[in-house]
Amino acid sequence: NLYAVLTTPVVERDKILEALPDHLKYQVSLEERGIMFAAGPLFDKDDAPPRAGLVIIRADSFAEADEIAKADPMHARGLRTYTLDKWQINEGGFTLKVQFEKCAVTVD
Repeated sequence: NLYAVLTTPVVERDKILEALPDHLKYQVSLEERGIMFAAGPLFDKDDAPPRAGLVIIRADSFAEADEIAKADPMHARGLRTYTLDKWQINEGGFTLKVQFEKCAVTVD
């Protein structure tokens, strides 16, 4: 099961940036444990700072997904709030290209 965590800052950007290393460390741990499907910031305009973030995680239940989201340092410290939705993928896809001689992988 996939869950979408939409995370929104509730404090000034400077405080968010101070906590960013801990947040990114947590994100890497989710990726290493196979929990994270994808994550990244959301922007209103090309050069504007991000207005929110989106994290797609794997979990066995809504309660488990909520615990994962709560443990993010940004949420645990009250720097961001989040909403949580179960996400069902019905359409779309991606192409994976592996070039062995270049040691390169491209996802389109």
